Amino acid sequence: MSSEKSADDARQVWDVVVVGAGPAGASAAYAAAVAGRSVLVLEKAELPRYKTCGGGIIGPSRDALPPGFELPLRDRVHAVTFTLDGKFSRTRRSRKTLFGLINRPEFDQQLVEYAQKAGAEVRTGVTVARVEQHGPAVPDRRTVAVVLQGGETVLARAVVGADGSASRIGAHVGVKLDQVDLGLEAEIPVPATVAEDWAGRVLIDWGPMPGSYGWVFPKGDTLTVGVISKRGEGAATKRYLEDFVARLGLAGFEPSISSGHLTRCRSDDSPLSRGRVLVCGDAAGLLEPWTREGISFALRSGRLAGEWAVRIAEAGDAVDARRQALNYAFAVKAGLGVEMGVGRRMLTLFERRPGLLHTAITTFRPAWNAFAKITRGSSTLAEIVRTHPMAGRVLSRLDR
Repeated sequence: MSSEKSADDARQVWDVVVVGAGPAGASAAYAAAVAGRSVLVLEKAELPRYKTCGGGIIGPSRDALPPGFELPLRDRVHAVTFTLDGKFSRTRRSRKTLFGLINRPEFDQQLVEYAQKAGAEVRTGVTVARVEQHGPAVPDRRTVAVVLQGGETVLARAVVGADGSASRIGAHVGVKLDQVDLGLEAEIPVPATVAEDWAGRVLIDWGPMPGSYGWVFPKGDTLTVGVISKRGEGAATKRYLEDFVARLGLAGFEPSISSGHLTRCRSDDSPLSRGRVLVCGDAAGLLEPWTREGISFALRSGRLAGEWAVRIAEAGDAVDARRQALNYAFAVKAGLGVEMGVGRRMLTLFERRPGLLHTAITTFRPAWNAFAKITRGSSTLAEIVRTHPMAGRVLSRLDR
């Protein structure tokens, strides 16, 4: 991948420019390129690059991948150990795979390569300063100017912002957030004897602060160990991770990477577009509020954004572009938005009664079956709440 550009670049108007080459951006680029459009992806990092992320690939993520995509799985999960702040340990097992585990650098790189094979061009090592839809940089009303740091301008008929949770494109669109969480993670290389003990099994610990939890995800000779909780609890979150690692007997192993990341959830009335600019994935604040699972939301919203960006690129005037952008927003809200609504209610339940949730999932078979169905992708949280009277009643009572 080259950061060099030809002299023609300045004059070319791309059908779709995608800002960000994570799962959301790569999915958007693939969807637009497969439709036969000219697509340019702008990514500030050099690829492959590390991202703070557990790397769990649940059913909805798998189902949103391009046809023929072979997941670079490091492990397949058949068992989950649940603990409540380190206590009341219980392991549940499944004959079928529950979900897969990947390393983000490999996974993201492979997605970008799929987009390139479909015809998208990729420029790495470039930072977008801003987008402009009016003014001297914009030659006509069907064009968006993407201004790079250093002053270079790239022109597009439609722009997809997939530039992560601190998104510049999100700021342009006016994305509003109502939940911000801090995730801390360590990649811990372990000896073969320790790795064997974890093979095919993950640990989920319901944590000591309201809404917090920790995880251990095995990936061959490395364990990904992390915790997440509300922003503003930085010291307590760091202490939780240290205690968690010590409790697991892993304090003696030196992490190869220690990192932190803020996840941001959109508020219900947050916009998803402005003019010819759409946002998706973390840039739009699209993730599951309870588990903060973001990969499936990135892949699914990215694909939708790519498909609707093609229609916006074809729109002859502002009215038609607006109609297509509203259709994109409707598609996101009708699917991912409904899931997020139920996720918010689950987070409220979890914040108030983590012990109740732990007991249900470790001792009540229907609750475990629901967990397995959601991770495999045969059902969603929203569907289970809608179709299982008891789940609906419990949540409604807690809502009151």
